[in-house]
Amino acid sequence: MLIRKLFRFENAHIVRGCSSERCARSVHGHSYRVELLLEAHALDNGQMVYDFGLLKGDVRCLIDAFDHAIALWSGDDADYLEAMQRHSARWVLIPVSPSAEQFSRLFFRLVDTALSLTDMRNGEEGVRLHSVIVHETETGYAQCFREDADNPRMGRIDLDAMTFSPAIVNEWPDPELFERLRRGERRANPLPCPLPRQESADA
Repeated sequence: MLIRKLFRFENAHIVRGCSSERCARSVHGHSYRVELLLEAHALDNGQMVYDFGLLKGDVRCLIDAFDHAIALWSGDDADYLEAMQRHSARWVLIPVSPSAEQFSRLFFRLVDTALSLTDMRNGEEGVRLHSVIVHETETGYAQCFREDADNPRMGRIDLDAMTFSPAIVNEWPDPELFERLRRGERRANPLPCPLPRQESADA
């Protein structure tokens, strides 16, 4: 079974080397939609694949980090990168060009890492990330599957090669969020809500 959770953010970028001159040579922005598709072949103790409320922590923070920010490819011109970081408080430096295709791979890596480091506590141990869809416009999207995220021919996405600006990090409830992921530290989901106590038939 698959379930889908939608996130939205606004982001600016340049996509070097693409065919469209406006896209390749000018900073521009998009209203992005990110769909996370989670799969499981059994349901948790709440008879769900995964409680969407559990995605409001680390996962939402990681995606929201890109909101009203500029995505910078580390392979871009050094003067451009320095100027953007100097004049924008919110930026994310990434090891691949910020196309919709690479964004879908990047979010797959971030979300999959967060989920794999989470101790499940309500019977949802079998859940995993199926794919990530990134809508850059109303008419086009890119969808990343696990084999795409791991494909070195599409560029290696290493968390150690990513940097979130201090303005982004300082807004997170846990400023150590990304460093925790990079260190491989585990974190537990909250305990499930207890079932209501049933009254005795003799009461």
